[in-house]
Amino acid sequence: MTDQQLPSPTDAAPIVPDVPEKEPGESRWHLFVRELTTGSVAISILAVVLALLAGGVLIAVTNEEVQAAAGYFFSRPTDTLRAIWDSVAGAYSALFQGSVYNFRRPGFAAGIRPLTETLTFATPLIAAGLGVALAFRVGMFNIGGRGQMLVAAAAAGWVGFSLDLPWGIHLLVAVAAGIVVGGLWGGLAGLLKARTGAHEVITTIMLNYVAFYLLAFLLRTPVLQAPGSNNPKTPPMKETAVFPDLFGPGYNLHAGFLFAIAATVLVWWLLNRSSLGFQFRAVGENPHAARVAGINVKNVYVWAMLISGGLVGLAGTAQALGTIKTGFGSGIDAGIGFDAITVALLGRSRPWGVFAAGILFGAFKAGGFSMQAAEGIPVDIVLVVQSLIVLFIAAPPLVRSIFRLPTPGVGRPSRRREAVAK
Repeated sequence: MTDQQLPSPTDAAPIVPDVPEKEPGESRWHLFVRELTTGSVAISILAVVLALLAGGVLIAVTNEEVQAAAGYFFSRPTDTLRAIWDSVAGAYSALFQGSVYNFRRPGFAAGIRPLTETLTFATPLIAAGLGVALAFRVGMFNIGGRGQMLVAAAAAGWVGFSLDLPWGIHLLVAVAAGIVVGGLWGGLAGLLKARTGAHEVITTIMLNYVAFYLLAFLLRTPVLQAPGSNNPKTPPMKETAVFPDLFGPGYNLHAGFLFAIAATVLVWWLLNRSSLGFQFRAVGENPHAARVAGINVKNVYVWAMLISGGLVGLAGTAQALGTIKTGFGSGIDAGIGFDAITVALLGRSRPWGVFAAGILFGAFKAGGFSMQAAEGIPVDIVLVVQSLIVLFIAAPPLVRSIFRLPTPGVGRPSRRREAVAK
């Protein structure tokens, strides 16, 4: 199977957003408003709105009170409408209170705790989403987030529980180990693509299995298994190697979130202010033109996957040293490696867009459990909403037709010609 037989990310509309061109005589403010209302930002926001509406329909249809009231709809239709409103409003209210602010808890410190949970869930999603988005910008699909997270967590965890280093240095060494190993694991796929032409979709998926079974094996050996335990689980991380809590022991949010912010800034700078980032974007737009311009496309593939794997490795490190610092098993990735693909798509492969998308999906994760506990709504509804977001983002014409948005660029060439003629 060759590259020509498999799709390239540059062929997919969701990865590279529409960028409206400035019209003659058009101010920057009007250009910004036009881009906001017709470009990729509007499509992403409206995709979330449509997904929430569709989720509301599923919540109403599966609600027992709605089903009971629907049995006598024609005699008392208001009962059905009230039951629908109560079910949907109650579900999304529980989602908000479980992810942003809980008004039922006494005091601001207790009420804001759900927001910190959202940021905790968002931390690995942001880091992994940045890695996937970076690969997208170069025209590559990094489907190996799971494997890169697992090997990074194994490396960071081993440093975290086996070495005795001073506070601060120990944490930095453990984080560096996770990033480096994750980067090397991702770079292996880039190297295979550059040297042999092997498609990164195939190699990263295969490397996922290699990483999973390698970690499962190591968890049953003295390398990673806790001494004296029969369970495939590592020992707890030493206090000198864990991310410190940002707001004290009453909250789960740790300093890994600061690393996620730093990674977002770094990726933004890399893509928009560095020569390497220019090469990334050039290869992502057209690798053949980039090669003609003198860019070493093969080296770009290797560097892109190295950095992408390192960012995903940061997500695995955050899991091992922050969220699950008491010891972890082979399920430490928690599906984040695949969720990162959705986050990158929703964020349109832009660093700050990925940051916002990671927080949104962190809110879904934190609020989904609250919906299930408070309203008895299956947490699978949240997964359906997330899947629908991807569906709508992958079909911009559908979103534009539903909301009657103009298609960017339609009808504008004639106005340009008129302006030139004048």
